[in-house]
Amino acid sequence: MITSPHNPKLKDLRRLARRRDGRFVAEGEDLLAAADAAGWPARARFVAAGAGLEGEEVEPDVLARVSALGSGTRAIGVYDERWAQPAGPRCVALWGVGDPGNVGTIVRGALAFGASSVALGPHCADPFGPRAVRASMGAIFAVPVARVTEVADLPGERVALLARAGEPIGDALAADATIVVGAEREGLPDGVVAACDRVAHIPIASESLNAAMAATVALYELSRVHAR
Repeated sequence: MITSPHNPKLKDLRRLARRRDGRFVAEGEDLLAAADAAGWPARARFVAAGAGLEGEEVEPDVLARVSALGSGTRAIGVYDERWAQPAGPRCVALWGVGDPGNVGTIVRGALAFGASSVALGPHCADPFGPRAVRASMGAIFAVPVARVTEVADLPGERVALLARAGEPIGDALAADATIVVGAEREGLPDGVVAACDRVAHIPIASESLNAAMAATVALYELSRVHAR
């Protein structure tokens, strides 16, 4: 059993929180269970002593000291990152979405509405960062994530999601569409919009939605189109 926060394995955990090397950390029993369900093996697994969980036992107060969540953490896993190619028939692409909580929430929405992948364009937050992994609620283990640099890399018909521009979202979606979502304040760059096939908006009564809410609503609409 590990009893010291100076243990080399726990030092490695702390380093990963600052600077990753192709591995990432997931905390909490639910996230580790999601990884197991997806067949994503842990490189290392640490659990609070006496918790009855699978992994290398660590004294609970010592585990709390290396946890990003603090007290109450009973399980931490280290995993290899996995990057895929963007794939349809349903895809959501993010451009400049820099908030990791939004990125993780969008990955969670992609799983809920059956998206085939989430593609991350330039200046997006890391989907394997701690905040994004937590916000995904384990969906990061089930939804393929990809990096792209050009709209042309995206599958299917590309639909730029803008505020109060183009067609209402439900009318603008083909079953094989990729929904392209920009940052909350800046929106999509003009060049990205021009490279898309269509432009659509979500009819709302307020000024705007944040990126995660907009992407989730659009994914719901895309799932309805695909179900017809």
